[in-house]
Amino acid sequence: MTNDPRTNIGTPTPAELREQVEFTRDELGQTVEALVDKTDIKAQAKEKAAAAKEQAAEKTAAVVDQISGTAHHAAQLVKDTTPDPVLEKAGQVAGVARANRKPLLVAGAALLVFLLVRRSRAGR
Repeated sequence: MTNDPRTNIGTPTPAELREQVEFTRDELGQTVEALVDKTDIKAQAKEKAAAAKEQAAEKTAAVVDQISGTAHHAAQLVKDTTPDPVLEKAGQVAGVARANRKPLLVAGAALLVFLLVRRSRAGR
């Protein structure tokens, strides 16, 4: 046996050993962080809730888009199939209603009161 360093036959040098130790420390740190993340139930629940919320928002947006498209299609179909004189009259009626909102609201309220009174008397 000799006292010469055995670096020629595969024994690591001190620098290589330091590098291996540092690498092992980094791996150990990552492993500990992963274990902490797995045991943090509150954080996991928050992440799942956020994911569910995002998924629900996406589905809601898709449904709203679909309904909007259907409503637009229905409105276009009604417009296309309604005769022009009827559309003109409907436009005139809408204009008159906008101009006279207050009297129309009063008349509607009076009609509602009349119907409610009539219904309550018929029930007796």
